[in-house]
Amino acid sequence: MPKISSKGKNMPASPIRKLVPFAEAAVKKGKKVYYLNIGQPDIKTPDNVMEKMRNIDLKVVEYSHSAGFETYRKGLAEYYRGVDINIDHTHVVVTTGGSEALLFGFMSCFDEGDEVIIPEPFYANYNGFSVGAGVKVVPVQSKIEDGFALPPMEEFEKLITPKTRGILICNPGNPSGYLYSKEELQKLRDIVLKHDLYLFADEVYREFCYDQAEHFSVMNLKGLEQNAIMIDSVSKRYSMCGARIGALVTKNTEVLDTVLKFAQARLSPPTFGQIASEEALNTPQSYFDEVIEEYVERRDLMIEGLNAIEGVICPKPKGAFYAIAQLPVDDADAFCQWILEDFDYEGQTVMMAPASGFYSNGEQGRNQVRLAYVLNKDDLVKAIEVLTAALNVYPGRVAVSNQEESFA
Repeated sequence: MPKISSKGKNMPASPIRKLVPFAEAAVKKGKKVYYLNIGQPDIKTPDNVMEKMRNIDLKVVEYSHSAGFETYRKGLAEYYRGVDINIDHTHVVVTTGGSEALLFGFMSCFDEGDEVIIPEPFYANYNGFSVGAGVKVVPVQSKIEDGFALPPMEEFEKLITPKTRGILICNPGNPSGYLYSKEELQKLRDIVLKHDLYLFADEVYREFCYDQAEHFSVMNLKGLEQNAIMIDSVSKRYSMCGARIGALVTKNTEVLDTVLKFAQARLSPPTFGQIASEEALNTPQSYFDEVIEEYVERRDLMIEGLNAIEGVICPKPKGAFYAIAQLPVDDADAFCQWILEDFDYEGQTVMMAPASGFYSNGEQGRNQVRLAYVLNKDDLVKAIEVLTAALNVYPGRVAVSNQEESFA
């Protein structure tokens, strides 16, 4: 029998989706499952986008330019200039989701065996992209006690070797919801320039910043024009995850030319997705105002509810729509499976993502979970009730001693 490739064997399974069979089994048993495991918002896609898709008048669904429709790239550039990111459409390559943008960026900037430093916990699929590109992830650990703030620069310096070629951040962060400050990003710029590295920034949650906090893009770091590579996507901004349209943005023309070769090899990004995404640029500001208000209410409700549970610690995120909670359990992976398989509260249960999958080696974060507050407020209240009841009877619950720090 032919063998599977080493790369295929090393490709990690998604920690976000690996418990799906247990959730499906719970539903078949008649349980109501509250899905807090995945960043699929229940927010409506903008009405203007849906109207556009219902009235598409095409005779042929053609390939687009490999870099994406020029009209869409020009529209994107105008959008970026509107948020003070000064680029033009020639700095943009449209991709099949932000995932492809990051994969193309890795393959363009890194050789097999090169190293990229990523603050952890980080978006689980970064591990998969690095396997696909043959890149080694080197984690620098942020701490729940600090709300997952950027680790000190000395910690980065300790990890830099001759094989280090880049640093990757997500801002605001998935899975922690942490929003990096301008000052933190300036410190990163200095170390990137000192060691002649690339700075990749996944900025797909740019619009989701709370408490009057403002997003600062790596594209605006002075002196970093040849080092900064921004990853973007329409998935969360417009609640259009299924459109599968992203973008790689950089002013480094050599990187752009290289990325375009990979883009040409896959021919073009999805035509229908680009049509939807171009129309999404016309979404009124009122849509975002309503969405942000809703997410703030959901965040406050969930974080307050979590921190009210004895033994639970959950920092208050300032962006995105995720949070990492530390639970009083011996093994969060086992707990997340148990709550689906063996527990229900009044016929209800909860699906969460074990946080171990958001760390590089799977051994960190063993008592943490990632929760996405993408459900309506009533469902979030019920989900917290279920989680509270489950922790009260879980066989693997650990004793909590003097856990008095509040991170809310």
